[in-house]
Amino acid sequence: MEAVWVLSAFFLGLLAQRLGLPPLVGYLGAGFGLALLGNKPSPLLHQIAETGVLLLLYTVGLKLRVRSLLDPLVYGVGVLHLLLLAGLALFLLQVSFPLALALGFSSTVLVVKTLEDKKELLTFHGRLAVGILILQDLVAVGLLSLTDKAPSPWALLLFLLPLLKPLARYLLKRSGHGELLLLFGLAMALLGAEAFRVVGLSPELGALAMGVLLAEEERGSELGKMLWGIKEAFLAAFFLEVGLKQGLEGISLPFVGMGLLLLIPKGAVLFALFLLFGLRARTAFVGSLYLSNHSEFALIVAAGLASRGLIPEALLSSLALLVPLSMAFSAPLARLAHGLYARLEPWLIRFERKDRHPDEEPKSLGSADWLIVGMGRTGGAAYKFLENMGARPVGLDADPAKLERHRAKGRRVLYGDAEDPELWERLRTNNLKGVILALPDLEAKLRAIQGLRQNGYPGLIAATSFHLEEDPILEAAGADLLFHPFAEAGERLAERAWEAIMKRYGRSQQVGPD
Repeated sequence: MEAVWVLSAFFLGLLAQRLGLPPLVGYLGAGFGLALLGNKPSPLLHQIAETGVLLLLYTVGLKLRVRSLLDPLVYGVGVLHLLLLAGLALFLLQVSFPLALALGFSSTVLVVKTLEDKKELLTFHGRLAVGILILQDLVAVGLLSLTDKAPSPWALLLFLLPLLKPLARYLLKRSGHGELLLLFGLAMALLGAEAFRVVGLSPELGALAMGVLLAEEERGSELGKMLWGIKEAFLAAFFLEVGLKQGLEGISLPFVGMGLLLLIPKGAVLFALFLLFGLRARTAFVGSLYLSNHSEFALIVAAGLASRGLIPEALLSSLALLVPLSMAFSAPLARLAHGLYARLEPWLIRFERKDRHPDEEPKSLGSADWLIVGMGRTGGAAYKFLENMGARPVGLDADPAKLERHRAKGRRVLYGDAEDPELWERLRTNNLKGVILALPDLEAKLRAIQGLRQNGYPGLIAATSFHLEEDPILEAAGADLLFHPFAEAGERLAERAWEAIMKRYGRSQQVGPD
């Protein structure tokens, strides 16, 4: 029977992905379908599902940065949004306050996956969205901790947990980069969950706490990436179990319909709050569009509350349909966010505050004669070369962390999002000899090239191209020179090796085959 579950989840997940939807929509569909055929969840499936939730909370802990939660934009917008949405949910859906709060959450899995796919995870709006998601995840853990029994007095010992940090750091460093690192992460998540369970606290809170222990570690991100695949596979079991357990019986279509309508004020309130806190209309629109969905945490919280008798079990079926439907509406819109904003900009820009914005972009590049867009390893190397040649380069990137690193090296770098049409409309490029686009995402490069050409820039545009099929698209948009990092890196390596051989043996000596 387990093989049937896995195959059903795989094929329906694959179908959902091909339709541009999150695979978890397919997993829930597989559960509903199997329930209609008379199947029931097993203890094995439940154990895998529970482990998936624990790993999700553990990886949230690994990403947690207390400083990011202290940003007024994050806690101000995040808290106000949750309270306002909870009030709307209480009025429209007549549910309990914990569940109303859970309906204010956005999908961590969907939003982070979409941001990663579009290479926007480290942009201003990407970091802001992730900060709000982590705040919501913390509230979710608090809701999961609700219980009708007092914790054991031994729970006070958990305040000594930070004392384990040196040991955890030591074991993390000694775990290497292979399967031992994976086992270490699994052990930490399960150990924390069991310790909290034993003293009468939520095991989900325990998994989160163990993740927080390593949140500031350099290798914590590597551990999180290694756990990502197994966590996603185990979470598939959770969504499959929800569908199997609840089936389609007892679904309230009015509840589902009102829950979907709630997405409209959910996005509108976020947009208004972002503007109120001084963001530009574009950042506010893109960020709110990404977050306009219901979260898998709403299901997880609802399942936890139902198991404690705090909400009726019957609501789970309706939620199990509401959550994937909200993702089905949200996912395509999020992928088209920048294009939608370009169409709606004349109307949306009216709501923007006129004072300086925290995500303000430059209008002038000063005396710079070269612009490098994308200050990763390729962009940084290009900047260094041009500077050594006596040029006056300036870098542009949407990742604040990269900007800080380059500024620490004395380089001139500015904040700017290459996909923002406003940037290219306002930016004065008349002093530039050339522009280098060292960006990984094809869509970002195209928007930058089109923005430059449409606003009258006649000079050289050089861009990276990671796939040969991108070449004609970039050339048609207006790129003059393309660089293929993977292929040309090999040529450059061979060239340097050849030069080294020439220096060692002399140019007059035969170094090739006879």
